Amino acid sequence: MVQTHPISSALSLVGVMGSLAVLYLLLGAEFIAAAQVIVYAGAIMVLFVFVIMLLNAGAETRTGRSYLIPGAPLLIGFLGLMAFFVQRIFPDTTMVALAASPAADRRRSPRAVHHLPAPFEVTSILILVAIIGAIVLARKEIE
Repeated sequence: MVQTHPISSALSLVGVMGSLAVLYLLLGAEFIAAAQVIVYAGAIMVLFVFVIMLLNAGAETRTGRSYLIPGAPLLIGFLGLMAFFVQRIFPDTTMVALAASPAADRRRSPRAVHHLPAPFEVTSILILVAIIGAIVLARKEIE
């Protein structure tokens, strides 16, 4: 447990989402990178911080670090085993070269996403339900 306060964890998540936007930029998907920053790192994280503050969540108490003793060697062993299997399954991989084609340009345009509003709609409904649930929980604690 690196972060003990929930606000610090939420702000760290903003940094992760910003890093993901940079990865999208490096892949050449400027629209998705901008949407990542505006929608996720901006709007949704503001809602997360709002709900955390509404719930008045305090800092967590630290417990013993006895889980690190068996956890660290198991993690190293698991990562080594996964690397071995990945190399055995995909021995000769080559880098993929992105070609500049009209079809590739159409896939990256904002017009290509206009027919897929369902994920954004579902996400907004889930966030609305989470905010209403946080308000109900906070109201019970006050009364």
